[in-house]
Amino acid sequence: MRKTGVPGVAVGVVHRDEVVYAKGFGVRELGRSEKVGPATVFQLASLSKPLASTVVSGAVGRKIVGWDDRMAVHDPGFALKNPYVTANVTVADLFSHRSGLPDHAGDLLEDLGYSRDYILGHLRLEPLTPFRASYAYTNYGFTAAGVAVADAAGRSWPRLAADTLFKPLGMDHSSYERADYDKAADKASAHVEVDGRWKPSTTENADSQAPAGGASSNVDDLTKWMRLQLDNGAYEGRRQIDPAALDRTRIPHSVAMDPLAPAGEPGFYGLGWNVRYDERGRLRLNHSGAFDLGAATEVTLLPGERLGIVVLTNGQPIGVPEAVAAAFFDIAQNGRQTVDWLGFYGKVVRAAAYTGVSPTDYAEPPADAKPAKAAATYTGTYANDYYGPVTVTVTGDGRRGLSMTLGPRGMSFPLKHYTGDTFSYLTRGENAAGLSGVTFHTGSGKATSVTIEHLNAGGLGVFRR
Repeated sequence: MRKTGVPGVAVGVVHRDEVVYAKGFGVRELGRSEKVGPATVFQLASLSKPLASTVVSGAVGRKIVGWDDRMAVHDPGFALKNPYVTANVTVADLFSHRSGLPDHAGDLLEDLGYSRDYILGHLRLEPLTPFRASYAYTNYGFTAAGVAVADAAGRSWPRLAADTLFKPLGMDHSSYERADYDKAADKASAHVEVDGRWKPSTTENADSQAPAGGASSNVDDLTKWMRLQLDNGAYEGRRQIDPAALDRTRIPHSVAMDPLAPAGEPGFYGLGWNVRYDERGRLRLNHSGAFDLGAATEVTLLPGERLGIVVLTNGQPIGVPEAVAAAFFDIAQNGRQTVDWLGFYGKVVRAAAYTGVSPTDYAEPPADAKPAKAAATYTGTYANDYYGPVTVTVTGDGRRGLSMTLGPRGMSFPLKHYTGDTFSYLTRGENAAGLSGVTFHTGSGKATSVTIEHLNAGGLGVFRR
């Protein structure tokens, strides 16, 4: 914390069915005096995923669903671009990110304010890579499967999680609803680092992707869940989750890290878990959570030793929770840190951040910039089946400035001229990537289409008049 300035951290360690460490450090929010403790509620981000696979394991054990059930059985309306994939994709395919959906498919729709139903209904337009032969991390593919399981159980996802996991274990401060985090009396606020200084922030409401990223909890609750995981589905001597269903989550389903890549080592994804094997061949499970707008978390389990650690922080992802967990296991194994884990994960996490940053520096127009055409060349409404319409208008000051309006909430983005028919705008939301380009295609008259660079990673960002 001294090295990074992250405002608050909470840590819990479980060993042989005992909570041997539970402690908080720092403050819940900068500028306020309240301290972080093991009861402080944090947003978990993608640490929600192994919690979710535990919940689904409970449903599998009760024969409500099977991991290999086809989505078509439980959600006949769910569709992807390829009819074969639509007919055959399973719950396990989506929980292991091997459906062929592209990386983070649907997340930009969430940034624009679209609902879960809209986002899931538009995944059918996403281009697919080879089915079950490629890995790409997708929150909304994962969510689609979780929601289908909840529907099969006749409940909402938050209720299924509460009934299957949170209530039986007494996890009274855990929830998949943002409203519960917001009303918690003891909670950690999000923080981001701006120009080297940390400041309070606000994360996006992740209810629409609840199974994949919408949970909140504290160390006191999560150590109960870790005890259940490390005791193969039992808690306080009572079987809560079917161990066979839980075992399916812990085996490799996808190759998530190419072992042939430079400096790479084999890494796999199970069902809601990263699956690896340490230098002694022992199974190691882990998952990080990251909201770029202000939360970072990590859980790591060594099931063979019945040992695990969870680390929660209220700062944007810069490698802190991963470094704490890695250092802990390094010390447990070797008696000391053999690697500068904070230096290592600081680089890894920043490199793994959203990669939508434009290669063009729109803050510096070229010296030979061409003038823009008359504003009327660009104004109007342009359609897009995936993102919905974008409307380009002259700004209210009556000058030639333009703005564009996107999404169901009518988010407005001022456009700044760069050169010729190309402008820039400042992206917003969890997946913001700074300035990005907006290029109109004009021909000899009015623009017939416009490409929004930040939305075009999968070729879906072209809007037509």
